Amino acid sequence: MARGRPARATVYARLDAAIVELRERLGGLPSPKESEFIWSDIWHLEAHHSTALEGNTLVLREVEALLDKGRAVGAKPLKEYMEVKGYGDAARWVYAQALEPGDWHNGELVSVHELRQIHARAMTPVWQIAPHLDATQREAPGMFREHDIHPFSGGMKPPTWPLVPAMTRDWVEKVNAVPETLESGNLHQQPFPEVLADLHNEFERVHPFIDGNGRTGRLILNLVLVRLGYPPVIVLKNQREQYLAAMQKADAGDVGPLGEILARAMYDNLNRFIVPNVAGPARLVPLAALANADFSVAALRQAAQRERLDAVQGADGLWRSSRKAVDDYRRSKGRRSTRR
Repeated sequence: MARGRPARATVYARLDAAIVELRERLGGLPSPKESEFIWSDIWHLEAHHSTALEGNTLVLREVEALLDKGRAVGAKPLKEYMEVKGYGDAARWVYAQALEPGDWHNGELVSVHELRQIHARAMTPVWQIAPHLDATQREAPGMFREHDIHPFSGGMKPPTWPLVPAMTRDWVEKVNAVPETLESGNLHQQPFPEVLADLHNEFERVHPFIDGNGRTGRLILNLVLVRLGYPPVIVLKNQREQYLAAMQKADAGDVGPLGEILARAMYDNLNRFIVPNVAGPARLVPLAALANADFSVAALRQAAQRERLDAVQGADGLWRSSRKAVDDYRRSKGRRSTRR
């Protein structure tokens, strides 16, 4: 473990505490209608990074121009713009359905219909210009594969295609059992992030579709998370090798590394996008939710300890402050710099 990097159990504990605070003090996740700007930032980053994990080369500003204005900025292949557009359409649908489901929703955490809908939304735009070369008409977006898949580089071989529909239904049933596990508090054998890691990896092992399984797997994971009151996960493109290595370890039965990646991603999104915006300028939140390009968590903690930042340390050992206090501290530093 790198020096200064918290242990996995510590990461899980921090995430648990942050989720409790989000629900009990801040009222839970805001809806897309209430806080469109929060979800828009997450939407841009998720569409960028999740497609980049699969080889897409659009940079963030090109993704933002495409999703916000429908403009294909740059000179990339049309296929790459359609990959991002499809993912963006599917992600927006996921956020909306997760927090404000339609009348047709059956009340369960996920359904096979939703899984197929996500794949169809994500893959239809690119499929219209660059369909999978081996696919039949019965394997179009939203349809299960009818081809066997070659073993992955790590050695794992997806099941033969006739088993896919039944294995996918079994997977959905396992996902739908998660709320009962959470409510019972029966997580002593496996922490929640590792439950998610196990489910995410199992989906990728089943590989229900002929193409787009990675994107669909991350989207369905975020549908589950947001419905459970957790922030969506964004696996960053610079984490690609770490993510793939963790998936290979999960194939062999060790879901810990993948669980840690998911936990860190949830915690980062919570502190980067959600908590600072739903808390209000004067509300006390953990310093991690207030860190930015100007002040790291360590810098804010040091300022709090020296009583230069208006902050309080709780019984849990965490320092808390507010956006207003950080703004005041920034202005005071500016005045000191001017006097030198």
